[in-house]
Amino acid sequence: MNQILVVVYSYTGTSRKVAELLCSQQGWPMAEIVETRPRAGASGSWRCVLDSFFRRRPAIRYQGPETAQFDAVVLVSPIWGQRLAGPMRSFVAAQCNHLPDVAVISVMGGRGAPHAVAEIGRLLGRTPILDTAFTTREVDSGSFAARLQGFGTAVRAAEGTQPAVRPATLSPQAS
Repeated sequence: MNQILVVVYSYTGTSRKVAELLCSQQGWPMAEIVETRPRAGASGSWRCVLDSFFRRRPAIRYQGPETAQFDAVVLVSPIWGQRLAGPMRSFVAAQCNHLPDVAVISVMGGRGAPHAVAEIGRLLGRTPILDTAFTTREVDSGSFAARLQGFGTAVRAAEGTQPAVRPATLSPQAS
């Protein structure tokens, strides 16, 4: 059986709700990213905007087991200003050499998930194996649960399979 860890950062609790349900559905352990400087009130929200716009990496603490012990890690994070939340950016940048296969779940108001997945890919130097996104509205209504279950099943199935064939692999110049 594949060892899969869920790592979550949640500012409002919405991403945590997604991570907790995924862990419950799949029987996976959960780890958490916590900021060393909490965000509170209007100034905290303003820092979210600035961290997103300038792609800053705020100081964090990781509370969980070593990621290298696992076959895959599912990252669950909010989207801020159509970009990856700063604390998750800090985590991926710090752990990029220790992360096994990565899948990504983005939680957003409406848009930005593809930008976050691309940024995670750039930080890792490789593409995440799977990704999906849920809106805050879907999470609040609970309508995301069946799709989340399917995503978890897909991560479990994708882990241990052969790497995807990339176009460069098929190119006659890639030898």
